[in-house]
Amino acid sequence: MEVVVGRVAKSHGIRGELAVDVRTDSPEERFREGAVLSARYRDGRTRQLTIAAARPHSGRLLVTFEEVRSREDADAVRGVLLLADTADLPPTDDPDEFYDHELEGLRAELADGTKVGTVQEIVHAPGGELLSLDRDGRTVLVPFVREIVPVVDVAGGRVVLDPPEGLLDDEE
Repeated sequence: MEVVVGRVAKSHGIRGELAVDVRTDSPEERFREGAVLSARYRDGRTRQLTIAAARPHSGRLLVTFEEVRSREDADAVRGVLLLADTADLPPTDDPDEFYDHELEGLRAELADGTKVGTVQEIVHAPGGELLSLDRDGRTVLVPFVREIVPVVDVAGGRVVLDPPEGLLDDEE
């Protein structure tokens, strides 16, 4: 299984450097020299890219790949998603820390066991993380904070919600 660790935003300069929007908590590990990532194009094609160098710049990483050596090469990979194999991810030491792929697909339920929906994805918004739930074909965003999501039971395949009034109400 693969997990998204970044997205190529644009080319930078004339030597093939790329500005990457990072989507991982451990960019120093994911974007270290010699790391190999899968690049997924919009049309579904994939290819392997090897990190030659990476450095922070204006809230992004500027990344050089061994396979991308010119501005033209860089423009050709603009917009690709960068993926890492989940088997390569180090275990988290913090019991309150989770990888996105561990949460996706979990059953969302209330404390009494009533099913609310299924976690589709984790949305990384400027104000914090949100659980995107599929609730009978409708998407509901739930703030991923302890007050609203007091229990995350990955082994049990569930998250328990304690939503404030109105959060899960059906909109008419």
